[in-house]
Amino acid sequence: MQLYTIRRRSAWTSPDELKAAAERSKQVGEQMATEIRWIRSYVVAEDDGRLGSVCVYQATSAEPIRQHAARAGFPADEITRVADTVVARSDPEPAPA
Repeated sequence: MQLYTIRRRSAWTSPDELKAAAERSKQVGEQMATEIRWIRSYVVAEDDGRLGSVCVYQATSAEPIRQHAARAGFPADEITRVADTVVARSDPEPAPA
């Protein structure tokens, strides 16, 4: 499997909507486990006030990522294969909400 990043722009209006989408994503991902694996996501505050994300997945190609997004009901605006990984530091612990 290759590593990919997926940009989902302004996909959700609230944290609750995002949480429901994450649950759908897990369910669909389990059904597609031989083709795709969700690694992590970074939720971003969009300029329009909505929430978007940058997600990291392993997949056999970009096509299962598109299928996963369609089946889970959210966008995959940009899908890019990762060429290499440079880790300057581990992800920081999230601050309390």
